[in-house]
Amino acid sequence: MLDLSGIVGDSIVDGPGIRTTVFSQGCPHHCPGCHNPETWAFGCGTQMEEETILDIVRSNPLCRGVTFSGGEPFVQAAGFAKLARLLKEKGYEVASYSGYTFEQLLTGTPEQQELLSTIDVLIDGPFLMAEKTLEAAFRGSRNQRIIDVPKSLAAGAAVCITSGRWQGEY
Repeated sequence: MLDLSGIVGDSIVDGPGIRTTVFSQGCPHHCPGCHNPETWAFGCGTQMEEETILDIVRSNPLCRGVTFSGGEPFVQAAGFAKLARLLKEKGYEVASYSGYTFEQLLTGTPEQQELLSTIDVLIDGPFLMAEKTLEAAFRGSRNQRIIDVPKSLAAGAAVCITSGRWQGEY
């Protein structure tokens, strides 16, 4: 069961192509200038089963990818890992935003490590107002990286995606 602030279908701003974005409720980071401060409070979202979310995603035949946003998905890591596994079984690309860095998640809780191992792409790091940009594809600030998670886990270090569709090239 996940505590969500919402689900947006037909998103074109949270990754390449038409995606569904699942917004977690609750965030410990409280980044100044956050795009979604209404997601900071814990325990006040809508409770939803992972299978129900999968059904919502599958109801859009144009959707090929799902992005977890927030709030902070890695605070509800076990539930989001379950959802990611269900999505991957159906052939969806799974990405997640996180205010944590890849390195923090790599040494995080077992649940955070499990979620990390189930996603394809991580956009990591807190939003920093001093680094704000409207020019970086799918990121709010220049410090945030777009990371190929399977390659990074194999390498034991962050491997950034520097070209292609995740950089806005189609």
